[in-house]
Amino acid sequence: MNHNIAQALAVLTTEFVDKWQEVYQSFPIANEMEGIPSPCVQRTDGQNIEWLPQERDELADFSHLERGIELLIHPDVKTFYGSQYSADLTLSWKGKPFTLLQVWSDDDFIRLQENLLGHLVTQRRLKLKPTIFIGTTDAELDVISICNISGEVILERLGTDKRDVLSPNIEQFLLQCQAEV
Repeated sequence: MNHNIAQALAVLTTEFVDKWQEVYQSFPIANEMEGIPSPCVQRTDGQNIEWLPQERDELADFSHLERGIELLIHPDVKTFYGSQYSADLTLSWKGKPFTLLQVWSDDDFIRLQENLLGHLVTQRRLKLKPTIFIGTTDAELDVISICNISGEVILERLGTDKRDVLSPNIEQFLLQCQAEV
């Protein structure tokens, strides 16, 4: 595991939690996760699900996805998605808002792998270089991804070869992000 990536993600998540607590005087709220168990859940009152990130004891296992697509997943992706449980984070990168996708629970990790498999199959069918999405933007077809070949963080237009490099790697990208609540 690349501890620098895990540490950069943990620092960014802590910044998000701290900023949320400063603004709302509560743990962050993830009502979209209602009814989905998670080690992140701190308190629920029937209306709000308050959460805190939880470090994973072991890095998540991507072997099912790798076998399913017959492709080795970039180690940075494994560390990014496999080092903690968290709700998605609203962030900005160089002033541009986006949502950083996270894994809420082991069940959510299974769902993530299914979505990534579909994404990678579509890319293979379109003869595009493989990417792993890590963030969504306000533009419906634009996602932030990690190039599975180079490890670069890119802004890609889904279903096309339009890709702009944002950062040479996920660690540097995370260090450039800011929490937005």
